[in-house]
Amino acid sequence: MIRALVAVVVLVVPSSSLADVLDVQPVTQDVWAIVGPTEQRNPENLANNATFGLVVTTEGAVLMDPGGSWQGAEMLHAAIHTVTDQPVRYVINTGGQDHRWLGNGYWQAQGATVIASEAAVEDHNDRAQNHMIALSQFLGNGLDGTEPAYANVTYETDYALEFGGLSFEIMHRGPAHTPGDSFVWLDERDVMFTGDIVYVDRLLGNGPARDTDSWIAVFEAMAAFGPTHIVPGHGRATDLATATRDTHDYLVNLRRRIGALIEAGGDIMDAPQIDQSAWAHLEQFEALAGRNAQATYEEMEWE
Repeated sequence: MIRALVAVVVLVVPSSSLADVLDVQPVTQDVWAIVGPTEQRNPENLANNATFGLVVTTEGAVLMDPGGSWQGAEMLHAAIHTVTDQPVRYVINTGGQDHRWLGNGYWQAQGATVIASEAAVEDHNDRAQNHMIALSQFLGNGLDGTEPAYANVTYETDYALEFGGLSFEIMHRGPAHTPGDSFVWLDERDVMFTGDIVYVDRLLGNGPARDTDSWIAVFEAMAAFGPTHIVPGHGRATDLATATRDTHDYLVNLRRRIGALIEAGGDIMDAPQIDQSAWAHLEQFEALAGRNAQATYEEMEWE
Protein backbone atom coordinates (compact mmCIF):
# COMPACT_ATOMS: atom_id res chain seq x y z
CA MET A 1 0.00 0.00 0.00
CA ILE A 2 2.74 2.43 0.94
CA ARG A 3 5.67 2.30 -1.41
CA ALA A 4 9.30 2.64 -0.49
CA LEU A 5 10.19 6.15 0.63
CA VAL A 6 11.96 8.28 -1.93
CA ALA A 7 13.82 11.55 -1.49
CA VAL A 8 13.36 12.88 -5.00
CA VAL A 9 10.51 12.28 -7.40
CA VAL A 10 11.48 11.06 -10.86
CA LEU A 11 8.16 10.81 -12.68
CA VAL A 12 7.35 13.12 -15.57
CA VAL A 13 4.02 14.92 -15.86
CA PRO A 14 2.89 17.44 -18.47
CA SER A 15 4.94 20.66 -18.59
CA SER A 16 7.30 19.75 -15.74
CA SER A 17 9.76 17.18 -14.47
CA LEU A 18 8.86 16.43 -10.87
CA ALA A 19 12.54 15.86 -10.08
CA ASP A 20 13.11 19.52 -10.87
CA VAL A 21 10.11 20.80 -8.89
CA LEU A 22 8.87 18.67 -5.99
CA ASP A 23 10.96 16.91 -3.36
CA VAL A 24 9.20 14.22 -1.31
CA GLN A 25 10.63 14.32 2.23
CA PRO A 26 9.81 11.60 4.77
CA VAL A 27 8.97 13.18 8.14
CA THR A 28 7.84 10.38 10.45
CA GLN A 29 5.58 7.32 10.31
CA ASP A 30 2.84 7.85 7.68
CA VAL A 31 3.81 11.51 7.15
CA TRP A 32 5.59 13.27 4.28
CA ALA A 33 6.39 16.83 3.29
CA ILE A 34 6.17 17.55 -0.44
CA VAL A 35 8.52 20.47 -0.86
CA GLY A 36 8.26 22.87 -3.77
CA PRO A 37 10.85 25.46 -4.82
CA THR A 38 11.43 28.80 -3.12
CA GLU A 39 11.32 30.72 -6.40
CA GLN A 40 8.42 32.69 -7.85
CA ARG A 41 5.47 30.96 -9.54
CA ASN A 42 6.27 29.93 -13.11
CA PRO A 43 5.16 27.50 -15.84
CA GLU A 44 7.54 24.84 -14.51
CA ASN A 45 6.30 24.78 -10.91
CA LEU A 46 2.64 25.51 -11.83
CA ALA A 47 2.28 27.64 -8.64
CA ASN A 48 3.50 24.77 -6.45
CA ASN A 49 6.23 26.99 -4.97
CA ALA A 50 5.27 25.93 -1.46
CA THR A 51 5.33 22.94 0.88
CA PHE A 52 2.44 20.49 1.16
CA GLY A 53 1.75 17.84 3.82
CA LEU A 54 0.67 14.25 3.25
CA VAL A 55 -0.60 11.69 5.75
CA VAL A 56 -1.36 8.15 4.58
CA THR A 57 -3.77 5.91 6.49
CA THR A 58 -5.37 2.53 5.84
CA GLU A 59 -8.53 4.35 4.73
CA GLY A 60 -6.89 6.81 2.36
CA ALA A 61 -4.71 9.92 2.42
CA VAL A 62 -5.13 13.41 3.86
CA LEU A 63 -3.45 16.25 1.97
CA MET A 64 -2.57 19.59 3.46
CA ASP A 65 -3.16 22.07 0.60
CA PRO A 66 -4.09 21.15 -2.96
CA GLY A 67 -1.53 22.86 -5.21
CA GLY A 68 -1.74 26.21 -6.95
CA SER A 69 -3.61 25.23 -10.11
CA TRP A 70 -5.40 22.28 -11.69
CA GLN A 71 -2.21 21.19 -13.42
CA GLY A 72 -0.26 21.87 -10.24
CA ALA A 73 -2.62 19.52 -8.41
CA GLU A 74 -1.97 16.87 -11.08
CA MET A 75 1.75 17.31 -10.49
CA LEU A 76 1.21 16.97 -6.76
CA HIS A 77 -0.86 13.83 -7.32
CA ALA A 78 1.98 12.28 -9.32
CA ALA A 79 4.32 12.97 -6.40
CA ILE A 80 1.85 11.34 -4.01
CA HIS A 81 1.77 8.25 -6.24
CA THR A 82 5.47 7.72 -5.54
CA VAL A 83 4.51 7.17 -1.89
CA THR A 84 1.13 5.45 -1.97
CA ASP A 85 -1.69 4.14 -4.16
CA GLN A 86 -4.25 5.20 -1.56
CA PRO A 87 -6.71 7.84 -2.81
CA VAL A 88 -6.70 11.32 -1.31
CA ARG A 89 -9.93 11.46 0.69
CA TYR A 90 -9.53 14.85 2.37
CA VAL A 91 -7.78 18.08 1.43
CA ILE A 92 -7.29 20.75 4.09
CA ASN A 93 -6.84 24.35 2.91
CA THR A 94 -4.54 25.96 5.47
CA GLY A 95 -4.86 29.52 4.17
CA GLY A 96 -5.64 31.99 1.43
CA GLN A 97 -2.66 31.93 -0.93
CA ASP A 98 -3.24 30.44 -4.38
CA HIS A 99 -1.29 27.23 -3.66
CA ARG A 100 -3.48 26.72 -0.57
CA TRP A 101 -6.73 26.43 -2.53
CA LEU A 102 -6.75 26.89 -6.33
CA GLY A 103 -6.09 23.18 -6.89
CA ASN A 104 -9.30 22.30 -5.01
CA GLY A 105 -11.30 21.57 -8.15
CA TYR A 106 -8.93 18.83 -9.24
CA TRP A 107 -9.21 16.98 -5.93
CA GLN A 108 -12.97 17.40 -5.73
CA ALA A 109 -13.14 15.80 -9.18
CA GLN A 110 -11.26 12.82 -7.69
CA GLY A 111 -13.89 12.55 -4.94
CA ALA A 112 -12.01 14.32 -2.13
CA THR A 113 -13.68 16.48 0.51
CA VAL A 114 -12.11 19.91 0.99
CA ILE A 115 -12.01 21.53 4.45
CA ALA A 116 -11.21 25.19 5.18
CA SER A 117 -11.89 27.87 7.78
CA GLU A 118 -14.76 30.26 7.12
CA ALA A 119 -12.26 33.12 7.11
CA ALA A 120 -10.17 31.36 4.47
CA VAL A 121 -13.18 30.79 2.22
CA GLU A 122 -14.15 34.44 2.56
CA ASP A 123 -10.61 35.35 1.55
CA HIS A 124 -10.75 32.91 -1.39
CA ASN A 125 -13.91 34.58 -2.64
CA ASP A 126 -12.53 38.07 -2.12
CA ARG A 127 -9.25 37.45 -3.94
CA ALA A 128 -10.12 34.78 -6.51
CA GLN A 129 -10.13 37.17 -9.45
CA ASN A 130 -6.82 38.73 -8.40
CA HIS A 131 -5.24 35.31 -8.01
CA MET A 132 -6.44 34.14 -11.41
CA ILE A 133 -5.22 37.30 -13.15
CA ALA A 134 -1.80 37.06 -11.51
CA LEU A 135 -1.45 33.34 -12.27
CA SER A 136 -2.39 33.89 -15.91
CA GLN A 137 0.73 36.06 -16.13
CA PHE A 138 2.96 33.68 -14.19
CA LEU A 139 1.80 30.35 -15.63
CA GLY A 140 0.47 31.08 -19.13
CA ASN A 141 -1.05 27.86 -20.47
CA GLY A 142 -0.17 26.20 -17.18
CA LEU A 143 -3.32 27.77 -15.76
CA ASP A 144 -5.55 25.93 -18.25
CA GLY A 145 -8.25 23.93 -16.45
CA THR A 146 -8.07 25.96 -13.25
CA GLU A 147 -11.28 27.45 -11.89
CA PRO A 148 -11.91 28.68 -8.34
CA ALA A 149 -13.48 25.90 -6.28
CA TYR A 150 -14.41 26.31 -2.63
CA ALA A 151 -14.38 24.08 0.44
CA ASN A 152 -17.09 21.49 1.04
CA VAL A 153 -16.76 21.76 4.83
CA THR A 154 -16.07 24.96 6.76
CA TYR A 155 -15.56 25.85 10.42
CA GLU A 156 -15.17 29.03 12.43
CA THR A 157 -12.30 28.21 14.81
CA ASP A 158 -11.93 24.43 15.25
CA TYR A 159 -12.62 21.28 13.30
CA ALA A 160 -11.78 17.69 14.30
CA LEU A 161 -11.28 15.18 11.50
CA GLU A 162 -11.18 11.59 12.74
CA PHE A 163 -9.93 9.48 9.89
CA GLY A 164 -7.91 6.31 9.42
CA GLY A 165 -7.32 5.90 13.15
CA LEU A 166 -5.79 9.40 13.42
CA SER A 167 -7.08 12.70 14.79
CA PHE A 168 -6.48 15.85 12.74
CA GLU A 169 -7.16 18.91 14.93
CA ILE A 170 -7.61 21.90 12.59
CA MET A 171 -7.41 25.29 14.30
CA HIS A 172 -7.91 28.86 13.12
CA ARG A 173 -6.58 31.26 15.77
CA GLY A 174 -6.71 34.49 13.81
CA PRO A 175 -5.13 36.08 10.75
CA ALA A 176 -1.45 35.52 10.00
CA HIS A 177 0.01 35.51 6.49
CA THR A 178 -3.61 35.59 5.28
CA PRO A 179 -6.90 36.14 7.16
CA GLY A 180 -7.93 32.48 7.28
CA ASP A 181 -4.69 30.68 8.14
CA SER A 182 -5.01 27.48 10.17
CA PHE A 183 -2.64 24.91 11.60
CA VAL A 184 -3.25 21.16 11.79
CA TRP A 185 -2.11 19.15 14.82
CA LEU A 186 -1.60 15.39 14.38
CA ASP A 187 -1.05 14.32 17.97
CA GLU A 188 -0.47 10.63 17.26
CA ARG A 189 2.58 11.51 15.15
CA ASP A 190 3.67 14.66 17.06
CA VAL A 191 3.47 16.62 13.79
CA MET A 192 2.23 20.15 13.17
CA PHE A 193 1.24 21.27 9.67
CA THR A 194 1.39 25.05 9.67
CA GLY A 195 0.73 26.33 6.17
CA ASP A 196 2.01 29.87 5.79
CA ILE A 197 2.16 30.48 9.54
CA VAL A 198 5.71 29.10 9.25
CA TYR A 199 8.40 29.79 6.66
CA VAL A 200 11.84 28.20 6.87
CA ASP A 201 14.76 28.10 4.41
CA ARG A 202 13.46 31.25 2.68
CA LEU A 203 12.43 34.66 3.95
CA LEU A 204 8.72 34.99 4.58
CA GLY A 205 6.65 37.30 2.42
CA ASN A 206 4.80 40.05 4.28
CA GLY A 207 2.07 40.36 1.67
CA PRO A 208 -1.01 42.58 1.44
CA ALA A 209 -3.30 40.14 3.28
CA ARG A 210 -1.10 39.77 6.36
CA ASP A 211 -1.51 40.87 9.97
CA THR A 212 1.94 40.71 11.55
CA ASP A 213 0.81 41.36 15.13
CA SER A 214 -1.77 38.57 14.98
CA TRP A 215 0.67 36.37 13.03
CA ILE A 216 3.06 36.39 16.01
CA ALA A 217 0.22 35.43 18.37
CA VAL A 218 -0.99 32.66 16.03
CA PHE A 219 2.55 31.28 15.79
CA GLU A 220 2.75 31.22 19.59
CA ALA A 221 -0.58 29.38 19.83
CA MET A 222 0.77 26.79 17.41
CA ALA A 223 4.11 26.53 19.23
CA ALA A 224 2.35 25.89 22.55
CA PHE A 225 1.70 22.32 21.36
CA GLY A 226 5.46 21.70 21.40
CA PRO A 227 5.56 19.67 18.17
CA THR A 228 8.58 17.49 17.44
CA HIS A 229 8.02 17.81 13.69
CA ILE A 230 6.82 20.83 11.74
CA VAL A 231 5.73 20.70 8.11
CA PRO A 232 5.87 24.40 7.17
CA GLY A 233 4.22 26.37 4.41
CA HIS A 234 7.57 26.95 2.72
CA GLY A 235 10.81 25.03 3.12
CA ARG A 236 11.69 21.56 4.32
CA ALA A 237 10.13 19.85 7.31
CA THR A 238 11.85 21.10 10.40
CA ASP A 239 11.77 21.51 14.18
CA LEU A 240 10.20 24.14 16.40
CA ALA A 241 13.50 25.91 17.13
CA THR A 242 14.19 26.50 13.44
CA ALA A 243 10.61 27.57 12.77
CA THR A 244 10.82 30.03 15.65
CA ARG A 245 14.07 31.51 14.42
CA ASP A 246 13.06 31.85 10.77
CA THR A 247 9.49 33.08 11.27
CA HIS A 248 8.54 34.19 14.79
CA ASP A 249 11.80 35.92 15.63
CA TYR A 250 11.93 37.58 12.23
CA LEU A 251 8.44 39.03 12.66
CA VAL A 252 9.23 40.23 16.18
CA ASN A 253 12.40 41.95 14.94
CA LEU A 254 10.53 43.51 12.01
CA ARG A 255 7.85 45.02 14.22
CA ARG A 256 10.29 46.15 16.92
CA ARG A 257 12.58 47.97 14.48
CA ILE A 258 9.77 49.51 12.44
CA GLY A 259 8.11 50.62 15.67
CA ALA A 260 11.34 52.34 16.72
CA LEU A 261 11.62 53.96 13.28
CA ILE A 262 8.09 55.37 13.49
CA GLU A 263 8.70 56.57 17.04
CA ALA A 264 11.82 58.40 15.85
CA GLY A 265 9.90 60.16 13.08
CA GLY A 266 11.29 58.11 10.20
CA ASP A 267 9.25 57.60 7.06
CA ILE A 268 8.49 54.65 4.82
CA MET A 269 11.46 55.34 2.56
CA ASP A 270 13.73 54.68 5.56
CA ALA A 271 12.12 51.32 6.33
CA PRO A 272 14.31 49.14 4.06
CA GLN A 273 17.37 50.30 6.03
CA ILE A 274 16.35 48.60 9.29
CA ASP A 275 18.63 45.80 10.45
CA GLN A 276 17.41 42.41 9.20
CA SER A 277 20.91 40.96 8.76
CA ALA A 278 20.34 38.01 11.10
CA TRP A 279 18.13 36.52 8.38
CA ALA A 280 20.31 37.39 5.39
CA HIS A 281 21.19 33.72 4.91
CA LEU A 282 17.61 32.85 3.94
CA GLU A 283 16.70 32.47 0.28
CA GLN A 284 14.79 35.42 -1.24
CA PHE A 285 16.26 37.79 1.36
CA GLU A 286 17.45 40.35 -1.19
CA ALA A 287 14.12 40.30 -3.01
CA LEU A 288 11.86 40.55 0.03
CA ALA A 289 13.55 42.18 3.03
CA GLY A 290 13.05 45.78 1.91
CA ARG A 291 9.48 45.14 0.77
CA ASN A 292 8.66 43.44 4.07
CA ALA A 293 9.94 46.44 5.99
CA GLN A 294 7.87 48.90 3.98
CA ALA A 295 4.75 46.74 4.25
CA THR A 296 5.21 46.57 8.02
CA TYR A 297 5.60 50.36 8.16
CA GLU A 298 2.30 50.76 6.29
CA GLU A 299 0.63 48.37 8.70
CA MET A 300 2.04 49.81 11.93
CA GLU A 301 1.67 53.48 10.96
CA TRP A 302 -2.08 53.25 11.71
CA GLU A 303 -2.01 50.92 14.71
